[in-house]
Amino acid sequence: MDTARSFITGKFTPQGYLTGLSLPGWDIRGGKVGAVGLDFTAIDFETANGFRGSPCSVGLTKVRGGRIVEEASWLMRPPSGYDHFDHHNVRIHGITPADVAGMPRFGELFPEIGAFIGDDVLAAHNAAFDLGVIRSALEVSGLPGPAYDYVCTVMLSRRCYSLVSNSLPFAAEEAGVPLVNHHDATEDARACAGILIDIAARNGANSIAELYLSLGLAVPRQHAFDPARGGLSKPTLAAVAGASGNGAALVRRFESGWPEEGANPEPNADAEASHPLYAQTVVFTGQLSIDRPEAKLRSARCGARTESRVTARTTVLVVGDGFVASDLRSGRLTGKARRVLELHERGQAIEVLSEGEFLQMVGGDVPGSPQAAGADSWNGALAPAVSA
Repeated sequence: MDTARSFITGKFTPQGYLTGLSLPGWDIRGGKVGAVGLDFTAIDFETANGFRGSPCSVGLTKVRGGRIVEEASWLMRPPSGYDHFDHHNVRIHGITPADVAGMPRFGELFPEIGAFIGDDVLAAHNAAFDLGVIRSALEVSGLPGPAYDYVCTVMLSRRCYSLVSNSLPFAAEEAGVPLVNHHDATEDARACAGILIDIAARNGANSIAELYLSLGLAVPRQHAFDPARGGLSKPTLAAVAGASGNGAALVRRFESGWPEEGANPEPNADAEASHPLYAQTVVFTGQLSIDRPEAKLRSARCGARTESRVTARTTVLVVGDGFVASDLRSGRLTGKARRVLELHERGQAIEVLSEGEFLQMVGGDVPGSPQAAGADSWNGALAPAVSA
């Protein structure tokens, strides 16, 4: 929490709340930071393993009138039966089983988390992932979940910025928001809040509703659910099947060599228009943890059109081979990725996604690779799913 304390002044309570907040004032480009009526709660989860229903940490940032007024964070044990920690996840966020030993499980903490959120609109950077964490973790805990209106700052960043990557570090930098410890849930939630505040300011919007109206969008909603009365979500069903020993079809070893390209399926015309891949033209490069035809199918279900090479129509390039957004600065790129950088510099609206970011968007939990979890750890576990 050293970074948090250097950035904002407040006091942590034993329950995990940060109160008495005052911000030194962000120099966010594009307009006034404090927008009357701009009220929401930003949220970020870190997970223990590849199943999105395995939260081990959450950070929340409450915004009122365009200013941060309160924060909360918790460490927790993931739901029972889904609480193993994958090496790759631990390497990314630094949370170990020892850190959460003796902590309440997610289902025990959710009443406090839900009380902090209240009736707020939720904001998350790749909201499909964080809303999916809530749903899957509650489902495997046998608990119902409330409805939430939500906004996705990945989608808003794509609409309002012009970045080669809309990952959290790149978007936070564009918004002028400090982000030192990426994958610290509290700091990531705060950065998400800052991005949304900046985007609202640039669009002259004084509320979430006004911002979405100015962009011609409808605020999406995750509906209430009860696993005792309705069906489980697809990621939860896959995890349950894997946990019961029936998930063999989910597991695929990493294979070297030239990947099979496969056909380009037609986009799903009934997909949610608010999804970050909707109406995008997606191309894949490098070795993925899933078959490329499967990646194309998942994209098409979300309303994306897939193609096999980068052209003037391409808007998203998904890069495998363990690529992360910071590689854009270090230069560890495939030929297709270099081509995307050239097109972006020429003014084409195109961005690069890591496979992890892509899988969060399409709701897919996949088996880990030797690069991710160690060559001797192939035991059918699902692959890492960490926040963007």
